[in-house]
Amino acid sequence: MSKTIKIDPLTRIEGHMAIEALVDDGVVKEARSAGTLFRGFEIILQGRDPRDANRLTQRICGVCPTSHATASALCIDDAFGLTNKIPDNAKLIRALILGANFLQSHILHFYHLAAPDYVDAAGAVGAVSPFVPRYEGDYRISGQANAELVNHYVEALDIRRKCQEMLSVFGGKMPHNVSTVPGGVTEKPTEDKITNFLWRLNEIRDFVDNVYIPDVIYVANSYDDYLGIGKGCGKVLTYGGFDLPTGRFFKAGVVSEDLKLEPFVSENITEDLKYSWYADSGSGRNPAEGQTEPKLDKKQAYSFLKSPRYNGKVVELGPLARMISNYVQNDAGTKKLVDSLLGQLGVGTDALFSVLGRHAARALEAKIIADAMADWLQILKPAEPVIVANEVPAEGTGAGLTEAPRGSLGHWMTIKDRKIERYQVITPTAWNASPKDDKDQPGAVEQALMGTKVKDRDNPFELVRIVRAFDPCLACSVHLLDANKNASGVFKVV
Repeated sequence: MSKTIKIDPLTRIEGHMAIEALVDDGVVKEARSAGTLFRGFEIILQGRDPRDANRLTQRICGVCPTSHATASALCIDDAFGLTNKIPDNAKLIRALILGANFLQSHILHFYHLAAPDYVDAAGAVGAVSPFVPRYEGDYRISGQANAELVNHYVEALDIRRKCQEMLSVFGGKMPHNVSTVPGGVTEKPTEDKITNFLWRLNEIRDFVDNVYIPDVIYVANSYDDYLGIGKGCGKVLTYGGFDLPTGRFFKAGVVSEDLKLEPFVSENITEDLKYSWYADSGSGRNPAEGQTEPKLDKKQAYSFLKSPRYNGKVVELGPLARMISNYVQNDAGTKKLVDSLLGQLGVGTDALFSVLGRHAARALEAKIIADAMADWLQILKPAEPVIVANEVPAEGTGAGLTEAPRGSLGHWMTIKDRKIERYQVITPTAWNASPKDDKDQPGAVEQALMGTKVKDRDNPFELVRIVRAFDPCLACSVHLLDANKNASGVFKVV
């Protein structure tokens, strides 16, 4: 019998989102992921100075503005013909700023957004905000271990603050850093800044090694069934990211569930619009030729997210994609960490495609980035330049493809008469939380929800755990509908 569960809103994430799913005999048969907020940055930027994009697009997100600063700078560099002229110091400082943002975001996600789904914080400290209201009935950690995890929740707040301070050493401030600009950066490296950055980084590395990763492994062992729940589409994609003097730190690639690798080709990206509140005339185009034309009266539409696809296929983005891509491309550090993790959990690589597989990948990535940042600091050269002079061309096109904490991020721009004629952004969550495409293929989050067993429709904790594992950058409401569209329950979720 079809039932409806409505969770509205789903908190502890960013932005505005809804998910609709058909539940039949306790199993999710169909799911819909909807972005319910129209941003319109693509329209706001039209007719502006191309350099404005570097300032304005950071306002897309307050948690990961640094990724938009990076993507827009790379996009403008490309359009201005600067890509091969960026000084090595600038590449390293951009990477350090971006890395600091990754660390604060990953720590925030696990401890403050996701861990309360698994840790009985209210049982440890009492029924106080922000630990209530909550779902009840599936908290498996108790006693001293539970109390320790709650203490780590508090400790993580301080560590995250230090990540933001570290970012500000070279970024000037956070959020919306002022140092990452077209042509390079505005902050020069000095011995004082390097030392200031490093002592914070070392404390953060200690936390990642001795608290964050062990906590994720402990939760995974306590909820080992979630290493087989929320598989998703079984195919991952990464653009690659962190541009260094020696090349990209994370390797681009498209990898299937059986770990077969294919090269990433940006021209294979398209955006479908069949179920999005936009005019269909732009459907199926590469974002370099895309358009953003809202159409609110579109009958079959259910999301302000478009449906990005790669070669017409659904793919998942994020830390899991980056770890798997580097793993299959024989990055020694990644292979060592992933193999050690799989051994501690007693599972194979197939378990990575799961709720707790995503959390584990995020924790390992935090270590990989933090350790690498210590090396990047050592090769900064205080006496060398950090920026190259530039001016706006009369015409040009550019693309800035990079990585954000939640996955691959792309900015595309066309310049005409020294003004922005076209600007398009595809965020990681647009990929992961996309609606069905022109072929009626569900998006990655939609597929991850499908097939999930809901033990108690009055307490559907399985669904929020799956959605939050993707770290969606949306404030969400989740709607579960029966075939007749009749609601049978409404729940507040924290």
